[in-house]
Amino acid sequence: MSAEEVKIANSKETALEVAHAAVDKLYEFRDHYFEHFSLDQAVHKDENVEKKMHECLEKLTSLKDNIPSKATYSMLRGRALNVLPVYNKEAESLLSKAVKLDPKLVDGWNHLGECYWKNKDVTSAKNCFIGALNHSKNKVSLRNLSMVLRQLPTKDAFEKADIVRESVEKAKEAVEMDIADGNSWAILGNAYLSLFFAAGQNPRALKQAMSAYALAERDPVSRNNSDLHFNQAIAYKYQEEYQKALEGFSKAMALDAGWVEPQEQEMRLMDYLSRLTTLQSSQGKMKAKKLQNLCKSIIDNDLGPYSGGSYTNQRNETITLNKKKLKDLKSGVNLETVVVGKVVCTVANDESIPFTFCFIDEEGLCLSVTVYNIGQGYGVKIGDSVAIPEPFVQDVEVNYKDKVFSYRGIRVDTPVVLVVNRRKLGLDKQAPTVLALSTLTD
Repeated sequence: MSAEEVKIANSKETALEVAHAAVDKLYEFRDHYFEHFSLDQAVHKDENVEKKMHECLEKLTSLKDNIPSKATYSMLRGRALNVLPVYNKEAESLLSKAVKLDPKLVDGWNHLGECYWKNKDVTSAKNCFIGALNHSKNKVSLRNLSMVLRQLPTKDAFEKADIVRESVEKAKEAVEMDIADGNSWAILGNAYLSLFFAAGQNPRALKQAMSAYALAERDPVSRNNSDLHFNQAIAYKYQEEYQKALEGFSKAMALDAGWVEPQEQEMRLMDYLSRLTTLQSSQGKMKAKKLQNLCKSIIDNDLGPYSGGSYTNQRNETITLNKKKLKDLKSGVNLETVVVGKVVCTVANDESIPFTFCFIDEEGLCLSVTVYNIGQGYGVKIGDSVAIPEPFVQDVEVNYKDKVFSYRGIRVDTPVVLVVNRRKLGLDKQAPTVLALSTLTD
């Protein structure tokens, strides 16, 4: 009799209970890693988890002969091998064997689905989570199904929006099963963020995403998940809350030292802010004479359909619009206001979103303008006149890693409200924003 068998014989626990506890302890070590180690140990996390995994596998081997169910043993061993973030072929083989021997093993289906997910086989992953739900409704299958639904290929934007709405419902069901589970809240946040981009950019969806992320942060497990901070930072970046976005990317890097995408996002955002502030403060680096001529060329006719003090919108409502100078704008939405200026530069961006340019009014004051959802290849060029109704003004302050960026800008959520060279842009200039969430868990 082995030492492990003697230990079990002298206790009230069965071999199966010991095996389950060993695998649960392995996952607890991974999920609560930063409750026991400092952030500078992040670089060693996978290495330390792998050591614990091998210890767990040795224990399972010693218990094998005392576990009567081959299905359960295969599931436990496959689950242990699946603890690391990378795909493991042996884990897939063991978990496949487990669910074939016992199709009611919900944990087996869930971990097999995660294996397929890691191997980028989204369709097989979806089938696994549906298979698990056919046997028992559970939060893990529901939230994982929410993730994979959003990764399925679609034929058009309408089908994509429908799938994202279904994804939101699955994530909500997962949260309802355990409102204290931060992982479910994080995935609901991702679903709402995807819905914001896929279905008309309703601000309510973005607000719901941020609320879900905030609730996810209350859970110590999800709070120390790099994916949460990365995806939350993406949302902050879209809201132009750049300070919080950079801090989120930094937190994601600290929690997962080997993950390069947060660092790349941080560098791209810092470069973008540097280019934007340099060009805005120098009025597009335009020569004084040309700048003076541009200022003089701005006239009320450049307002196009916004001239005359009012405008009739698509709902046949008459909107009062009073022309104001850029210096008279207040932070936030400037209702019943229209501004007009000439473009002095466009700001290069490694990402197509947002399209950014700087323009000046007749007094030479220069503001940046960020335009979202503009179609590929569309934009404005130097010298174009641009009128913006009811401009939303943001005062951006960023102090990060010894760099300070401070500027005032106008945010435009859709190009169709712009008047360029006295003509209103059409719907053909609009394109949906493409969302890039973390590919580690979503």
